[in-house]
Amino acid sequence: MELTAELIRNSLIVLHFIGFAAVFGGFFTQIKAMAAGTAKVIPAMVHGAWTLLATGVLLVGVREWMAMMQWAEELNHMKIGVKSLVIAALITLILANRKKDSIKAPVFGAIGLLVLLNVVLAVFW
Repeated sequence: MELTAELIRNSLIVLHFIGFAAVFGGFFTQIKAMAAGTAKVIPAMVHGAWTLLATGVLLVGVREWMAMMQWAEELNHMKIGVKSLVIAALITLILANRKKDSIKAPVFGAIGLLVLLNVVLAVFW
C-alpha cells in the first residue's frame, strides 16, 4: 500500500511541475511583450495556475494520509500555509487580468515573481 501512495504522490508532483511550467512558460513567452507594454495573461497561465492549486491540495491530502499511516514524516503546515497564500495571490492576479488586452509591467512581473517564489519555497524550505 505504501508503494501505491508513493506512486500517487509522485504522479501528482509531475502534474504539479507541469502546472508550474505552464505558468512560468507563459510568463516567459510574454516578456518581450512586457517590454513593449503589451503583455497579457495567456490561457496556459490560467490553466497552469489552477493545476498548481489542484495538485497542491491533492499533494497535501496524500501526504497527510501517508503521515497518518506512518509512512512519512509530519507535514510542515506553516510551509503549506505560506505556499497557499502565494498561490492564492497568483491565481487572483491571473484571473483579475486574464481578459485584459494588456497588463502593466509591475503586475505582470508580480505574476512571474509569485510563481518563482512558490518553487523557491518548495525547494529551500
